[in-house]
Amino acid sequence: MGAPRDVVYTIHAARKGVAWLRDAWALFSRARMPWLFLLGTYYFVMMMVDLFPLVGPLAVPLIKPVFAVGFLAAAWTQERGGTPRVPDLFQGFRSNLVALLVLGVVFVGGITIAVLSTALVDGGKLLDTLTAPAPASAEEREAWSATLNATLRDPRTQFAMLFAILVALPTLAALWFAPGLVVFQDLPATGALAHSLRAAIANWRPIATYALAVFVLGGLVPGTALALVTFLLPPSIAATFGFVLLLPYVFFFAATLHVSDYVSYRDVFHAGETLAPLTPGRSPAGR
Repeated sequence: MGAPRDVVYTIHAARKGVAWLRDAWALFSRARMPWLFLLGTYYFVMMMVDLFPLVGPLAVPLIKPVFAVGFLAAAWTQERGGTPRVPDLFQGFRSNLVALLVLGVVFVGGITIAVLSTALVDGGKLLDTLTAPAPASAEEREAWSATLNATLRDPRTQFAMLFAILVALPTLAALWFAPGLVVFQDLPATGALAHSLRAAIANWRPIATYALAVFVLGGLVPGTALALVTFLLPPSIAATFGFVLLLPYVFFFAATLHVSDYVSYRDVFHAGETLAPLTPGRSPAGR
């Protein structure tokens, strides 16, 4: 197990954040169908887990870091000449599972604190809306939707959501590289979180650029395309056409984001390393 002094990282310029997405897209483009099949399997598994009463919704965020390792393993394998495979998705269940579950607990705890912190700004208005009983009738659903829209348009609620993002930033930074540090460098959860936080703070410029690029490509681009479709086509076909148009884009973009987790980790913690060829039976945990 690596001592803290053995975990080194590279500080990159802001433009590297765009390069992470570009390089991730290049990896995805060379094996689109395997990646899409892997992504579809992941969504299916998470959907099945979510269906379990009571424990399902809690288990989904807890096991996200475990499956994050699966995507890291698939990208690691592809970069060494292999092909992403469904068994890669479950690599995290065979590599430091306890540490990865601890990361899941930290994720749930950090995001919960961030959401609860909105009450400090808006007096609990957003929390009251989100935790209201599920509407049973069409009239109740319409009323709830109107209340939610009014709440989201309230400046205090908007400031509250921005405040929650600020509160969540330390958790997100600590988790940014943590799954990779657990599986590739065999660190315990505490060490992985600490080193991830340190490296993320040092690389705030490329991470901020990456986040901005994700916002543009994942929010503005599809949103603008959908608005144009709605404006140019009759309402009877606009929704269907928009769905058909954007669905492939959404899946391609989601797969690219998963690959970018590996690319960013590799560039920060293994910059300049020569890739060893893939050998039979070798896994990321056996580096």
